[in-house]
Amino acid sequence: MSGLTKMVLVAGIILLAAGALWVKAAGSDGEGQKEIEAFNKRYVELHLRMDTAGILALWEEDGVDLMPGDAALIGRKKISAWVEDILAKMPGYKVMKQEMEFHDIHVCGEWASEWATEHQVVQPPEGKPVIDSYGKMALVLRRQSNGEWKVQQEMWNAAPRP
Repeated sequence: MSGLTKMVLVAGIILLAAGALWVKAAGSDGEGQKEIEAFNKRYVELHLRMDTAGILALWEEDGVDLMPGDAALIGRKKISAWVEDILAKMPGYKVMKQEMEFHDIHVCGEWASEWATEHQVVQPPEGKPVIDSYGKMALVLRRQSNGEWKVQQEMWNAAPRP
């Protein structure tokens, strides 16, 4: 076998291997998209039920939450403390509506990103007006070794009423 033939053969093998990896990655994006859609459904359901423990379990230990006007909350412990502080100030409140529309879901290997518009209606205890708020958020998710997706980063801010 000549040197040129060997080079062509090696180049062909490399191209085939690269093509196989590309096909595998492209095929996994569709599955990844479905996984993120399932994650989003669960995310909304947990918020509607005000299941704080369930919501926080969707976060990575070193996750980062970026809320307007606050310093970055780094780590699930700090995020949990922030959420618990908010909830302690809201006894008797109930989420009546939690609507989220997710956009631009992108999955690349173990990472995913998306953004969402949000509409939430909260019923305070008697005598207080209903809270009807709109927001938008960006999420960065990471697939864990067990296949589960978790929030690595979240950024939220208020949005105008449509």
